[in-house]
Amino acid sequence: MEHYQRNLPIIGNKFYLQKSGWILLMLFFLNTVPATGQWQAAVLAENSWHYRPGISQPAVGWQTNGFNDSSWDEGPGGIGYGDGDDNTQIPQTLSVCMRRTFGIIDTAVIHNMVLYADYDDGFVAYLNGVEIARVNVGSPGIVPAFNEPASDFHEAQMYQGGLPEAFTIPLNEVQGLLKNGSNTLAIQVHNVSLNSSDLSGIFFLLLNVTDGSYNYQPLPSWFIPPLTFGSSNLPLLFVETTSGQDIPDEPKIEAHLGIVDNGSGSLNYLTDPYNGYDGKIGIEIRGSSSLGFPKHNFSLETRLENGENNNVSLLGMPEENDWVLHGPYSDKSLMRNVLSYHISRETGRYAPRTRWCELYVNQEYQGVYVLTEKIKRDENRVDIATLNPEDIAGDELTGGYIFSLDRDDEGPGTGWSSPFTNAVFFKFQDPNPEQLMPQQKDYLQDYINEFESAMSSPGYADFYENYIDVDSWIDYWIATEVYKHIDNFKFSFYMYKRKDSNGGKIHFGPQWDINLGYGNFDFAKDDSPYGWSYIWANLGFLRPFWVLTLTSIPEIQNQTNCRWLELREGSLQTDSLLQFIDDNALLLEAAQVRNFERWPVLGEYVWPNSFVGPDYASEVNYLKNWLTERLEWMDDNMLGDCSAVSSKDPGNSEFSLQVFPNPFHGEVNFLMQNPKFQKGRLFIYDLLGRNIAALELTKLERQSFSFPDNQEGIYFYKLVVEQRVVKVGKLVRE
Repeated sequence: MEHYQRNLPIIGNKFYLQKSGWILLMLFFLNTVPATGQWQAAVLAENSWHYRPGISQPAVGWQTNGFNDSSWDEGPGGIGYGDGDDNTQIPQTLSVCMRRTFGIIDTAVIHNMVLYADYDDGFVAYLNGVEIARVNVGSPGIVPAFNEPASDFHEAQMYQGGLPEAFTIPLNEVQGLLKNGSNTLAIQVHNVSLNSSDLSGIFFLLLNVTDGSYNYQPLPSWFIPPLTFGSSNLPLLFVETTSGQDIPDEPKIEAHLGIVDNGSGSLNYLTDPYNGYDGKIGIEIRGSSSLGFPKHNFSLETRLENGENNNVSLLGMPEENDWVLHGPYSDKSLMRNVLSYHISRETGRYAPRTRWCELYVNQEYQGVYVLTEKIKRDENRVDIATLNPEDIAGDELTGGYIFSLDRDDEGPGTGWSSPFTNAVFFKFQDPNPEQLMPQQKDYLQDYINEFESAMSSPGYADFYENYIDVDSWIDYWIATEVYKHIDNFKFSFYMYKRKDSNGGKIHFGPQWDINLGYGNFDFAKDDSPYGWSYIWANLGFLRPFWVLTLTSIPEIQNQTNCRWLELREGSLQTDSLLQFIDDNALLLEAAQVRNFERWPVLGEYVWPNSFVGPDYASEVNYLKNWLTERLEWMDDNMLGDCSAVSSKDPGNSEFSLQVFPNPFHGEVNFLMQNPKFQKGRLFIYDLLGRNIAALELTKLERQSFSFPDNQEGIYFYKLVVEQRVVKVGKLVRE
């Protein structure tokens, strides 16, 4: 991919990048707020324009200020057809040329200029004959032919409640482009096809005037002054597609990703060189119900120059090539997914790691995003065996599957429908359906059908442990009930299966997609922090019947009760979770302001909000209050009786962990002894649940940890082996 000098972006605006010999529109007000003058309109879409449909090539020089357009048609903009968003209707065509001449009183007092464009499907814009913006049409500097189709689809946004795109021309270019007296804005709009049902050309040219004069037109009602900023405490991600191409729903298109990440505690400047990643990616829009939001989620894969996968570490997370950029929109706390994955990890289970960032796409600010690990098989993600195409028999066939309950929306061969519960669909996730051999698809489907059959039999209580890892079910169930999200046990309900030689059972998780949790939904179910959400499976629709069956087993209820008490005394204390929320809100203090400047949804209903707060602080407080009440309700109503569980540590009796001395002064030692497993990871937490150390333990090898002199008090530890918590305990530093 050819690399260009990076432009300096501003919130809500797209900058136009051009090659050598062409103007590079540079941001002048770096590290400043917008110019202090008044914004006014030099050109409004509804003004009268001269226009010429693309029946032949227009005369040379039609873009210039002195061109005589008196023979052209004239009418109010927008100009086009279809969708009901154009004031002047024209016949179907591949292109239309538009001209609007306007006057400028004094260029010296104009300190910024923005072209706003709402278009279908592409355009080239000229100011006094100089090209200033181009999207989806040809190459910079080359005037398109009248019969040249747009290179890609682009739907106009304003008729469906959206905003036009912005192309900013700062002071150092404004002075060279504008002149006192007569000026001309010329636009050439192109359709993707002569048979297209719509074409739109809706354009505004807005000025920032600094002398207090009001010589131009009033602003459109949707206009929000652009806001610049020079640095962020969050990493900055810059995605640039070829020729500004829109990112499609699918398939992935080639693009370039640059990351500025100067590390925790350091500011990241828009002018900094890329130091977190600088290379090729494939990217597409992702999501289901979220596809209707203007702030998109993206799926991306890091690639080598030859297009092959490029396993890299992004923002300090373990190396991989598949990533998700989650853009919270209806979740105005911005952090429901981040909090949910944290809660799941605090049970000792793998959940996607996350990092906050701010995102630009084609130099247009997109707001606060969460770079998230995609769920897939990897030793640092879901650590199961690799399932290869040749693994079609014996033990090799029996494991290495990640699958989910989800929507049946991708056509045949992507999964199968349960014969036991209406509208329950199991989807192949990793390996994906195209990678799985027929024998592998058949094996997994047969195994799950056998499990569901056993769970529907009268003796299910004697069989369930043959099929599922009970500890993983309990941890998944507990976390899911904390979230109480509307899609629980229904959509994005992930599971994986190990080989028979490694237990061979179904494990539950990782957790995924919890935006509609913690009271953030207003339909179908009770959004309060009270009541069990697993009972929603009682309808026998979308959720598998065995959610209720497993939860009703007395032994599982009792073990769940014990596990809940253990977690509440340790990493899921209310204070530690509220501290986690506060820490993240503080981290987002400046960035959330920019995010909601870009997406002004605070105080507005966004589907499916049950709570609409007037500001960001109220959204965070609602989340904290809801979570506090939820935890208290679960404390008071937890299923089962821990005292009914045998004093034997179920499932963990083979683990022996010596901790000595305890209490201790400066150093504590750990020695793991067990007959089966060789390695484990030991985590140490403070009273607020913050992780202060992670130690790698090897069987029969002593590992020591020294505390700083000023860190006295009570701590907790947990030992994790094969993604399962096997020991927890208390440390006392005297």
